[in-house]
Amino acid sequence: GEFQSHTPYLYSTYESHCEAAPTDRDKIMILGSGPNRIGQGIEFDYCCCHAAYALAERGFETIMVNCNPETVSTDYDTADRLYFEPLSLEHVIEVARKERPRGVVVQPGGQTPLKLANALEKEGLKVVGTPVDAIDLAEDRGRFGQLLNRLGIRQPAAGTARTVEEALKVADRIGYPVLVRPSYVLGGTRMRIVYAPDELAAWLDMAAEVVQDNVVLIDQFLEDAFEYDVDAICDGKRVVIAGILEHVEEAGVHSGDSSAIFPAYKFKAGVRDEMQQITRQLGLKMGVKGLMNIQFAEKDGLLYVLEVNPRASRTVPFLAKATGLPLVQIATRVMVGDSLDECGLFEDPVAPHFFAKAPVFPFAKFPGADVLLGPEMRSTGEVMGIGRTPGEAYMKAMQGAGVHLPKSGTVFISVNSRDKVAVIPIARALHDLGFLLTGTRGTALALFDAGIPTQMVYKVNEGSPNAADLIRKGDIDLVINTPLGAESRFDEKEIRVAASDRGLPIITTLTAAEAAVESMRIEDNFERFALQDWSQ
Repeated sequence: GEFQSHTPYLYSTYESHCEAAPTDRDKIMILGSGPNRIGQGIEFDYCCCHAAYALAERGFETIMVNCNPETVSTDYDTADRLYFEPLSLEHVIEVARKERPRGVVVQPGGQTPLKLANALEKEGLKVVGTPVDAIDLAEDRGRFGQLLNRLGIRQPAAGTARTVEEALKVADRIGYPVLVRPSYVLGGTRMRIVYAPDELAAWLDMAAEVVQDNVVLIDQFLEDAFEYDVDAICDGKRVVIAGILEHVEEAGVHSGDSSAIFPAYKFKAGVRDEMQQITRQLGLKMGVKGLMNIQFAEKDGLLYVLEVNPRASRTVPFLAKATGLPLVQIATRVMVGDSLDECGLFEDPVAPHFFAKAPVFPFAKFPGADVLLGPEMRSTGEVMGIGRTPGEAYMKAMQGAGVHLPKSGTVFISVNSRDKVAVIPIARALHDLGFLLTGTRGTALALFDAGIPTQMVYKVNEGSPNAADLIRKGDIDLVINTPLGAESRFDEKEIRVAASDRGLPIITTLTAAEAAVESMRIEDNFERFALQDWSQ
């Protein structure tokens, strides 16, 4: 039979009697991240939970609006009141009309609630923290580009378009390859690297359903650049940089799919200082109150700002665990009016060790899938490795992600023409470790000329036995394949698919290969840390 429920777990329905019974307490609504899916995962749920904890400590009644039963944010005891509702404007407004909160927090939930910010404010609901205009400034490529130009900050050439004709003109002005995506998307959905006009037209046709009324963003693609993620907290007067993560993969790989090392340790002269300066400058100029994430790319010694997100990022929980600081709780206090000084955060935190973030992919469940990474996110989880050195941290992360680098055997190497010089020290290190090397004609000749013994094998389209044949026979233990350009990316797909189907480690960038070699030098008796030593 029916019985009275004492847990405030609410949902909407079409009935004449409302059982919500809101209180008269000072309250703030938190918008969750919605269903877990690629691009919007449990990292944002972590942020929503810690926002609720911080608001509760400040004396607010917390109202969580989310629709995922498999998360901690929808546990009955995380927030004071839970509305199990879709994160649509209609449902959120109806809850707000019933509860009458002081405001709504959108930063912790990621891109899903961020998309609602402007509409919520138009409906009279105050967005707590970073002003809606600053959110729009970050998302509006035209306005954001003008801000960077005024501040003298470098950015990739970019443009926006609403039609095929406009897109083709913008791409022609920028020069191929270009990075294209719809605005306000999750996890790089439908994002592509495009190398020619016919590819761009085909992409626009394919992505029409996602683009809808939004504009298409078109950016110069910085091929072969290095990427960094910076997370920071700004209170309107001061910016504290929580951490700079160095991506192991090069620019063009979605940040959620890229392995990363914290603290970043490979910088060209002046790049770190410039990165910190730009982060503080943008945080203050944009009027950020709370969390912000900036993605940078460095190419040929020049630093570019790729994008600014005035919200939580998927790396915030990682940095909170690494630094031992409750970053989301501090940022939430800042959103409701506390200063960084009042929160006890006076300077940028210093990491006690090296920390590696590694993604977990579902490729084993999808035989025949190409493992080549790109701007559209494909990972379904991530792990952390902790070590005294970057190599030790990276190896632990790889093992946690289920990737076991070989200690002996044969390595197949096939790199693009730009990488043929840079791959030489990597190949020499593998040779010194006792590995046999094999490669396609161009790579093998480059290594042989450098004095590194390398067996030459056919490309897939040159005959048999070719590289894919050797992989299928079990004669290869590790694959290093760095495609460049559209033709190379797709011509070598068979090699990557064959390696994936056999469960071999596949490395598609030289930076990842360098990290892997450093890890392979480490013996298995590295230091282990107890989980209890890390409080967050």
